[in-house]
Amino acid sequence: MNGISPNISPTRPRIRQLDESVVNRIAAGEVVERPASAVKELVENALDAGARRIAVDFADGGKTLIRVTDDGCGMTADDLPLALTRHATSKIDGSDLLEIRSFGFRGEALPSLGAVGRLTVTSRAAGETGATLSVDGGRMGDPRPAAAAPGTVIELRDLFYATPARLKFLRSDRAEAQAIAEVMRRLALAQPGVGFTLRDRTGGGEGRVVLRAEAETGDLFGALAGRIRRLLGADFAEAAVPVAVDRDGLRLTGFATLPTHARGAAVAQFFTVNGRPVLDRQLYGALRGAYADLLARDRHPAAVLDVACDPQLVDVNVHPAKAEVRFRDAAGVRTLIVTGVKAALAATGPRAPGSLAAATLAAFRPEPAAPAAPRVYQMDRPAPPLLRQVAAWQAPGLAEAPAARVEPAPEDPDTTHHPLGAARAQLHGTYIVAQTDRGMVLVDQHAAHERLVYERLKRQMADRGVAAQPLLIPEIVDLPPADIARLTAAAADLTRLGLEVEPFGPGAVAVRATPAILGTCDAAGLVRDVLDTLADGGSAGDEGGPLRGRIDAILSRMSCHGSIRAGRRMTAEEMNALLREIEATPHSGQCNHGRPTWVELRLSDIERLFGRT
Repeated sequence: MNGISPNISPTRPRIRQLDESVVNRIAAGEVVERPASAVKELVENALDAGARRIAVDFADGGKTLIRVTDDGCGMTADDLPLALTRHATSKIDGSDLLEIRSFGFRGEALPSLGAVGRLTVTSRAAGETGATLSVDGGRMGDPRPAAAAPGTVIELRDLFYATPARLKFLRSDRAEAQAIAEVMRRLALAQPGVGFTLRDRTGGGEGRVVLRAEAETGDLFGALAGRIRRLLGADFAEAAVPVAVDRDGLRLTGFATLPTHARGAAVAQFFTVNGRPVLDRQLYGALRGAYADLLARDRHPAAVLDVACDPQLVDVNVHPAKAEVRFRDAAGVRTLIVTGVKAALAATGPRAPGSLAAATLAAFRPEPAAPAAPRVYQMDRPAPPLLRQVAAWQAPGLAEAPAARVEPAPEDPDTTHHPLGAARAQLHGTYIVAQTDRGMVLVDQHAAHERLVYERLKRQMADRGVAAQPLLIPEIVDLPPADIARLTAAAADLTRLGLEVEPFGPGAVAVRATPAILGTCDAAGLVRDVLDTLADGGSAGDEGGPLRGRIDAILSRMSCHGSIRAGRRMTAEEMNALLREIEATPHSGQCNHGRPTWVELRLSDIERLFGRT
């Protein structure tokens, strides 16, 4: 390059102290990215104050108004100036930055908001008089007496008016309003015992309620289940499976949905760490690993999960918005999520979400026809003369219409007590119709048997291990020293999966064997995929890892070709044996590609379909 960089001054630059207002505006750019960030910070402050009811009002996507009202502990007139000063907080004393048990701890939110907008804080502590204090573009006024209910009201107007450049980068009012609603939904799911209200007051007046969630009561699972039903819908709640697992000082609780409730995008995955909502890619990757062989690649699981641990085991101070965290034992957290969710899904037994039954019933209903004249039922029509003559000479007992079915030989009635009941018929050589005590079950025989064979192959693989195929000429892969160290540490796990790797001089490894089940494969590419997982906090033998994933993909393909094909006629004994094996096999509610293997119709639903209720 011949030119001189425009960032380099020809004279020696002079170091100077920035003005405090400039410092505050710079800090605000890190903490408050958009109106949703301001809402998050203010609501978390309310939660730290012990609020049980929190109301949020906004206008124009939060650009012109954000108001947060809570019934927390409140502040006194002496507290207000400190609360609006940078790095002043009541939540930590600064002696241990890992012993953090509150949402906020930096003392940056209120000063940052006051630096870029017009902020007014009105508060009253128990037994004290109310007070109010305003900050306009970083200029703080004096506290004044004010009439106020116990708690705090924080009103932010004209966000980013003091930093017009940032204001230009905001999205449309609708997009910003959606971001605020998403932040509120995540906080409401994290704190089911607190009541939340979100109201859009654009245009003035009472506005429109965007979100309302009353405080839930009951134990952890009862309260969270109620909040999930209210915010995520009945379909999510019906497909949700409780998750509760402890391991090495870590605890995972919450709900994960059945694979048949998967979504087209990762929009229904909600993680909290010690009750703090986070958007952490390691946690999302672990959840994906838990569903690795249960969903197709373009489908995404849905879950509401909390990872609880000692604050010393997690660092929440690694991101300006505290959206990401860093665990001391990242591999242990991943293993906890993968094994915990898989165990919860496997323990559910035969179960299909109600949404499948609703979709099945909808498919049965005929499309509405054009309006016609009122129907006259057969019983109301006068009988033709010939039929009246026939009825006159029919012998008693023959007037009833003959039965429309042929009854098979009676079988053991106890089989209908099984979850999937007793087989009654096979349709089109593909679908098994079974009768249960409460309705009927329709089974896709190929999809169901595919899952059964796949699980059987995985058990055999786990018992016998993965056979290794030695390479005639070892493949040398050049790698950085850090990657070589990771592979060496995971060598034992890799060997159990059929991949034998050892150091080969400085800066390289030798691949001496690959899993035989993979056949001819790109050994260098396989090693690099394994390294990506190890660098991301996973383990070599992880069920969501690339090596295990490739082996499982081969087993899945084998099970698909080795299962009962559509069109094969099955005897009653074979169909019932298949139903019993489905009931006893984990994850049998969906095939290897994530499609449902069976659906259940309640007798009441069938009767309603035919208008018999």
